[in-house]
Amino acid sequence: MRGINFSVLWIALTIALFGCAPAAQAQATRTWVSGVGDDANPCSRTAPCKTFAGAISKTAAGGEINCIDPGGFGALTITKAIAIICDNVLAGVLVSGTTGITVNAGATDNVFLSGLDFDGLLNSPNGVNIVSAGSVTIRNSTIRGFVTGSAANGVFVGPSSGSLTLLMDNVLLDQNSGSSSGNAVYIQPAGGASVKAVFNNVRVINSFSGFRFDGTNGSIVAEVRDSISTNAMKAGVSAIGTNTVNVLVDGSAATANGTGVIANGTGVVIRLTRTVVTGNATGLTTTSGAIQSYGDNEIDNNTAVGSTPTTVSHN
Repeated sequence: MRGINFSVLWIALTIALFGCAPAAQAQATRTWVSGVGDDANPCSRTAPCKTFAGAISKTAAGGEINCIDPGGFGALTITKAIAIICDNVLAGVLVSGTTGITVNAGATDNVFLSGLDFDGLLNSPNGVNIVSAGSVTIRNSTIRGFVTGSAANGVFVGPSSGSLTLLMDNVLLDQNSGSSSGNAVYIQPAGGASVKAVFNNVRVINSFSGFRFDGTNGSIVAEVRDSISTNAMKAGVSAIGTNTVNVLVDGSAATANGTGVIANGTGVVIRLTRTVVTGNATGLTTTSGAIQSYGDNEIDNNTAVGSTPTTVSHN
């Protein structure tokens, strides 16, 4: 009896002193990183982590990572719904020889990236590589220096199934892509996937191709609004494919490129309204695709005129 009573007493004392500890630390809905943080910390406001990779493992799905002060927060792979918001702080994603941020989340997950400064040091493949997600938003960010020998991309969107939505707002892309291929923004769905994309106030400079849409193995509906694509070796805006590729370019400019706008493929329709196409080696080029104009564009002062757009009216 004394042995049994002692065992019961010992169990009761252990529970009283230590409680029933959970198997793993609970994840927080909001975590923090700092340039002087430590990934061994819990990523709280008073004990922040050092990197995005360190913070995301301690952040619940659907949660948010914020930056306390300037820092280089490293490369990251995102596999769940998350928001990284670092506006008004120098939040660096500095990488060498690798992708800055890879998004490989679930089909209904929403990913939100804001206030980030990507730098690929002129030797990295992709600033943001979007493999899968429900939606991805990139805003108030700079993506520069993603270059390899022949090809690289500032932002690559290549889902292989389902439907993905991309929004880019107030983003600068500078010196992304290689010497013979690559793009500032490249959308290339595969396996019959579809992408809907909206670009607002996106500035593209110094690329092989600026905005490129490839509907060879999937469909794309995109809007390019109040944006600029300049100094691209091949094209400011280009679209190819036999599947549906429907692109509206509104209030934008394609200037000083190899070709201002290219439409190549039976599924391609690019519509231009309130858009400037000037100073290019060739203004417009169509090969089985269609370029349509609402009659309110400025298409002039190109070395070669190229193709003549079809005039259409607003519905």
